[in-house]
Amino acid sequence: MKKIFLTIGVLASFFSFAQQKKDQSNQLDDVIIQGNRIQTPFSQATRDIQIVTQQEIEQMPVRSLNEVLSYISGVDIRQRGPFGAQADISIDGGTSEQTLVLLNGVKLIDAQSAHNMMNIPIPLSAIDHIEILRGAAARIYGINALTGAINIVTKTLDHPSLNIDVHSGSSFKNKDEGDGSGIYWGGGAALTGTFGNKKVNHLLAASQNNYNGQRYNSASKASKIFYDGNYNINDNNSIQAMAGYARSHYGANGFYAAPGDVNSAEIVKSSVFSLSSRHKFGKFILAPRISDRYGDDDYRYFKDDLSTARSRHYTNALMLELNSSLETAIGTIGIGWESRFEKISSSNIGKHKRENHGAYAELKSSIGRKLEGSVGLYANYNTDYNWQLYPGLDLAYLIDTHWKISASAGSGERVPSFTDLYLDQRPGNIGNPDIQPESAWNYEGNIQYNKKNFKFQAGYFYRTISDFIDWVRENESEPYAPINFGKNKIQGIYGRIQQSFDLGHKQKFGYHLSYNYLNPIIDRSSDLQSKYALESLKHQFIAGINYGIGQFSCQLENRLLKRELADGYDVADFRANYQINKITLYSSINNIFDAQYTEAGAVPMPTRWFALGAKFKLQ
Repeated sequence: MKKIFLTIGVLASFFSFAQQKKDQSNQLDDVIIQGNRIQTPFSQATRDIQIVTQQEIEQMPVRSLNEVLSYISGVDIRQRGPFGAQADISIDGGTSEQTLVLLNGVKLIDAQSAHNMMNIPIPLSAIDHIEILRGAAARIYGINALTGAINIVTKTLDHPSLNIDVHSGSSFKNKDEGDGSGIYWGGGAALTGTFGNKKVNHLLAASQNNYNGQRYNSASKASKIFYDGNYNINDNNSIQAMAGYARSHYGANGFYAAPGDVNSAEIVKSSVFSLSSRHKFGKFILAPRISDRYGDDDYRYFKDDLSTARSRHYTNALMLELNSSLETAIGTIGIGWESRFEKISSSNIGKHKRENHGAYAELKSSIGRKLEGSVGLYANYNTDYNWQLYPGLDLAYLIDTHWKISASAGSGERVPSFTDLYLDQRPGNIGNPDIQPESAWNYEGNIQYNKKNFKFQAGYFYRTISDFIDWVRENESEPYAPINFGKNKIQGIYGRIQQSFDLGHKQKFGYHLSYNYLNPIIDRSSDLQSKYALESLKHQFIAGINYGIGQFSCQLENRLLKRELADGYDVADFRANYQINKITLYSSINNIFDAQYTEAGAVPMPTRWFALGAKFKLQ
């Protein structure tokens, strides 16, 4: 706690400069939220949406997308493996199955398990910005956006650029017995290039990260390659193509069945492909898209004996979409259809397939210059669960040029995964083909203040999930099995402050603070042992400061987290950058105070870790 009070004290001492120093322009106002339906400038958003820009990512003491998201208010990252190996992601106390992750609007739902959803084929340097939308969002993104959605948007440049990033780090601790000799260390390299012009542009990125671990059997290797291209036929017609592949191989000590899985390993491969186009006919826009995501999960309980206790899963999801919007006198109308075809072939889940079809209609409008809003309905049909309807409404009132209040009410659905339904992994876990989808209603209100270099936002939300799915058992002699556990109710409050200003003499300073409090309640009539119901965050406090002078900049980040049934932990990270022409040299210290903590499974996260790197940028 002393570290937190010290951070707050430093922030308070600089706060007095706020009214004396120069304002900086707000670049976020120009960001277009890349929804699949109706695209909206960030400044006109009518609900709680957070944006993380590439410039902010470059200043963070992070090595992976997982670590970037761990600093976002309301987002809970639970890593089973360090250095970006594997992570579950959730929002505002939900489960990883209830949060939707997208890449340029393409859904990365894995019908086998959400454990593999973050195996995304892009290095950090290829990201333009990340959009985080909180609350049930079926009418915006369809199924599985039960507690929120995260959309990763890659760069689109109309001029050549090149970005090369190399880094290496170590804990300088000797390897554990049986893990070889030497110290734990690792590193990686990433290459991102763009080329093209106003009519045609391409992005190509690749990365490789190798670590020999941070404790026994925790080594990891991750390879990624990604392409994104855009061809503007003319002012009214364009074609977009995207393709990527990621492969991760890591020691899975403590991932799923500690302590017996001390010698386990897992190899996860995933690919994504998308082809879309955009056509404008006066005030009408038509945007069809076809996409596909393939997954290959190879879990080896004994990494040196592949003849026993090995699980292989192959999944595929083909997605067809037709999105449209029309500008009218009453506002922008969005109408569309999407179809998703999923299948799995697995050693302990079997062979299954299903279809999901959805249609939506939405209206975004305003009354005068003060009141903005959107209302919509999403109708979903699943071949296993028939039709469901999910409405939603967002409203925002502009008090003046700086103050805005907004409120939203939305609903959503989470369809059970194939693991929930058909897994046969006795004596540990067994699926339940009779469970039904989860349904949620989310209500939220917040107030925002935005004046160039200063932002403040605070809000309250209440969410109820019917037919909540949890893995339970009566006693330790039985396997865990999923059931519709009852109602999951959660209410929360949050607050965020962000400020940056010019100190003069080429000096800049900024800070941000966020706090989230969650209060979950599970309505149930039994005393079954629950596997996941009370793992959500109770308290989340994030504080960061950054300072720059001339070509030097540094950033300190601190996270304090407390879960329902686990001890809290406090982690501080630091990064310093120095730019020499087109080269940026950087160093970082993660887990400065050597905190001992776990985020998921029985995997202790790395102790203090030192890293050095260099980035070459040409554009």
